[in-house]
Amino acid sequence: MSGTALRVYYDADADISRLRPRTVAVIGYGSQGHAHALNLRDSGVRVIVGLRQEGGSGSWARAVAEGLDVQPVADAARAADVIMMLVPDQHARAVYEQGVAAALKPGKTLMFAHGFNVHFKEIAPPRDVDVSMVAPKSPGHLVRSEFQAGRGVPALVAVERDASGHALADALAYAAGIGCTRAGVLPTTFREETESDLFGEQVVLCGGVTSLITAGFETLVAAGYDPELAYFECLHELKLIVDLMYRGGMTFMRHSISDTAEYGDYTRGPTLIGPGVRARMREILADIQSGAFAREWIEESKRGGPNFQRMRREQNDHLIERVGAKLRAMMPWSEEGKAAAAEELVAAP
Repeated sequence: MSGTALRVYYDADADISRLRPRTVAVIGYGSQGHAHALNLRDSGVRVIVGLRQEGGSGSWARAVAEGLDVQPVADAARAADVIMMLVPDQHARAVYEQGVAAALKPGKTLMFAHGFNVHFKEIAPPRDVDVSMVAPKSPGHLVRSEFQAGRGVPALVAVERDASGHALADALAYAAGIGCTRAGVLPTTFREETESDLFGEQVVLCGGVTSLITAGFETLVAAGYDPELAYFECLHELKLIVDLMYRGGMTFMRHSISDTAEYGDYTRGPTLIGPGVRARMREILADIQSGAFAREWIEESKRGGPNFQRMRREQNDHLIERVGAKLRAMMPWSEEGKAAAAEELVAAP
């Protein structure tokens, strides 16, 4: 799509009435699942939440408490015209094969919020069903809260298979049902969304940011600076900078900081991200494009995630996390601060 004018779809481009005569099964009730199910319900769409049998899923009681119709995955998929898969990537194939595949008949629509399983051929839908994607570019709690506030979050839309001839119109109706056409929906493909999403997570948003923060923190501590000071300088203040970029891009951020900080940005920042780092970024992208990362992650998950769990434990016990937890307990808006306040309330006579 590069070099062409980007089409953005809004409310005027979507007809939610296309969705209202149909039943939507939302498979999963996590971050995205709860937001999609509740927003669709509030938009007047008939929704069934598909989960593991009651007693096997803590999500079951939460969905029932919201007044939603909750059924086992296979039953929900059979009853639905539109099936939205909102389970973790590593579990999607098993859920699909055990509870969804048999329910896919001509005229039905299979939807995703991430292209991972379709693009990497973990899931191969039948040829006579529509296969589409609506991917909100926001955590689920914001998809929900923005909808409740009368707004929405941006999303991506893609059609992998248009068996009906109107798969895009139906996907846009779904996007309207969860509020995303209020903010704008951008067209993409399953391949483009999957590969760019994984790259962004690994190189910038998660892997890149956390590694940069940790390296900066460790450098200051190793040089003799207090860990608490290093935490504030390398992690705590990051939100201030990101918020500025979110509001107005890098130009607005640089306009808002001191001249000293801006000069350091221009002169020192690029020396960190030199040719070696850019070459490594290209290698990571190549791993994603070839499917090597997907195969590695799927195999890791099949083995029960021993390396994943080990790395999680190690990172959660890093000095920056221990110092941060202590400092955040003093901040009433943080998770630790809220917990500390609740404990004080309980302990109060």
